[in-house]
Amino acid sequence: MRLRLQLTGWNRRTLVLTDTPRPDYPRCEGNGGFAYDYGDHEGEYAGTDWDPCTCWDETRRWTLPLPRRPRWLRRRHTGRDPWATDEPPF
Repeated sequence: MRLRLQLTGWNRRTLVLTDTPRPDYPRCEGNGGFAYDYGDHEGEYAGTDWDPCTCWDETRRWTLPLPRRPRWLRRRHTGRDPWATDEPPF
């Protein structure tokens, strides 16, 4: 299993571990599936369909909620940047 890490969430940070396709798999050449273009009844392009390969399961994922910081470690926003000064840079 080859894991990919993703960090998601705005109000509650979450780490998501997902499986990735085998990069050396000869059938899908590491893409994880096959894309097929299809047309409507007039023969015009109507979209692309995706068939996943057997070398990975795109629904396999683990969600790990990250712990919150203790209240005493959280930053207090004062409304101004603490590093900003009125002095010239040199």
